[in-house]
Amino acid sequence: MTQTVHVALDERSYDITIAEGALKQTGEITRNALGAKTRRIAIISNPNVHGHYGRTVEKSLKQSGFVTLTHLIGDGERTKSIRTAERAWAFLIANRFERGDAIVALGGGVVGDLAGFVAATFLRGVQYVQIPTTLLAQIDSSVGGKTAVNHALGKNLIGAFHQPRAVVIDLETLATLPLRELSAGMYEALKYGVIRDRALADFIRHNLGAVRSLDPVTMTHIITRSCEIKAEVVSADERESGLRRILNFGHTVGHALEAVTAYRRLKHGEAVGYGMKCASVIAAKVGIIPRAEAGEINHNVDALGRMFGNPPRIGDLKASGIIAAMAHDKKVARGKLPLILPTTIGEVVVRDDVAAAIIREAVRELLASKY
Repeated sequence: MTQTVHVALDERSYDITIAEGALKQTGEITRNALGAKTRRIAIISNPNVHGHYGRTVEKSLKQSGFVTLTHLIGDGERTKSIRTAERAWAFLIANRFERGDAIVALGGGVVGDLAGFVAATFLRGVQYVQIPTTLLAQIDSSVGGKTAVNHALGKNLIGAFHQPRAVVIDLETLATLPLRELSAGMYEALKYGVIRDRALADFIRHNLGAVRSLDPVTMTHIITRSCEIKAEVVSADERESGLRRILNFGHTVGHALEAVTAYRRLKHGEAVGYGMKCASVIAAKVGIIPRAEAGEINHNVDALGRMFGNPPRIGDLKASGIIAAMAHDKKVARGKLPLILPTTIGEVVVRDDVAAAIIREAVRELLASKY
């Protein structure tokens, strides 16, 4: 069964295709999205993902009349850098890549963000298609047009908004994911429930066993609903001037945790899980959510950890370092850091008036807590 989610952005609109075996439809979907004139496709991937799915994608693209080139990058957040982008630009230049050609991002969030950034900047912008192969990328980073590379002082500080022409999600790619990658994606899925849809949060809590066994009906529902929520938000606020900021729930502290550990210790979703717990505590401290409901959010985060294996511990980190990293967050405006805080499960608000002492106290409590 194929699900389609439409991202409505006028001339930049596109569809997200969700199905088992969708990789075999890559050529047809890409041709329909790009039109008849596009001839060459540069596939940007990493060796592991390309080893699993490269032949299937290349075969499908060639069957639809494309000539394919392949450029492989390393794995992990440290790879998402200007240096890696420079190598990709050099590959395109050496192969005489033209503005009418296109890029396909085949991989997880790092590949998608890097390939999207390269597409946004090469020749002032070429078309690209996202083929996310991790759960986190499928429900989050592949949708919405945010592209970026990291800097030593902060995550995603160098980037551009550049929408893909299509997103292809194949549920079968989840079968090759390590359990830790699956759990990282589920923290982001829970985020969508907390910010916009209590029914999704409840569904996740009651179906963790089915998620772990990759039940296709369960996973289709979670991925589709997550993509629907993100599509709704992005369609209303493409460039994060208002509503789209709610998608950063858990990310302010999460990005800081990634930065202070040099992007080596935590998966992005794991960092967001910690960030959601901290944001819920802050919300309870400032009195905008009942403590029992904040506790329920934290309980749901912890339940994911118990089911899939707790994320690496962070108790050795310094609160001062995390708070300093938060000051470099790209959302800082006029010296104020907006925080996305829950008022109930299913609704959040943006607050930039939380006292620094409350934030410090919540971060210290997070570091002292047991997952």
